[in-house]
Amino acid sequence: MVSGITNDTTAAAATMKKATGMNKDDFLTLFVTQLKNQDPLKPQDSNEFIAQLAQLTQVEQSYNTNTNLANLLTAINGMSSLNSVSFIGKEVSASSNQINLVSGKQALLGYRLPANADQVKVEIRDGRGVTIRTLTAGKTQAGDGTIGWDGKSDGGTQAPAGSYSFSVTGITGDTKFDGSPQIIGKVDGINVEGQEPVITIGGISVPLSQILSVKGVT
Repeated sequence: MVSGITNDTTAAAATMKKATGMNKDDFLTLFVTQLKNQDPLKPQDSNEFIAQLAQLTQVEQSYNTNTNLANLLTAINGMSSLNSVSFIGKEVSASSNQINLVSGKQALLGYRLPANADQVKVEIRDGRGVTIRTLTAGKTQAGDGTIGWDGKSDGGTQAPAGSYSFSVTGITGDTKFDGSPQIIGKVDGINVEGQEPVITIGGISVPLSQILSVKGVT
């Protein structure tokens, strides 16, 4: 999250050097030396130096602003990481097409529809991308919904425990449209080492920004 600002800061420093061919201290030293050594009867034209000084000032201000902003964002990210710990133990829904099947348990698959549908079709795929189970629901209103999976394939055999992906399709007459898959469950862990905290729900990693709702402790 801060990397873009850091890059801007580095670029600003390079721009300062490029704009004058020297850094701030070099420029000021040369400027003062010129003023000291010029012929009082034939003063040199300092318009170019003044213009460069104005440009240098603008770039330096931009550099300082970017540096301060980077420091501010670093502090904000630190607070965000600490606040994200409060999600542990709470039930959330988040944008994700991944689901972790636990042996002996039913999996709850969430979705969001952009419009009403006569039928909703949910296709569950294994790690190879092969559809192993197709679930259907009847008339469903636009918005959030859920459907349960008993962990079995279309053939009736029990699927192995592990990670699966799923897609959601709404059907109205001859029209089909995509729904947005959601993962639903309790937050059982969080990783704050990266630029954005990442929560885990049943072993599935989801960026904090993908959380759609929080239902509290259940």
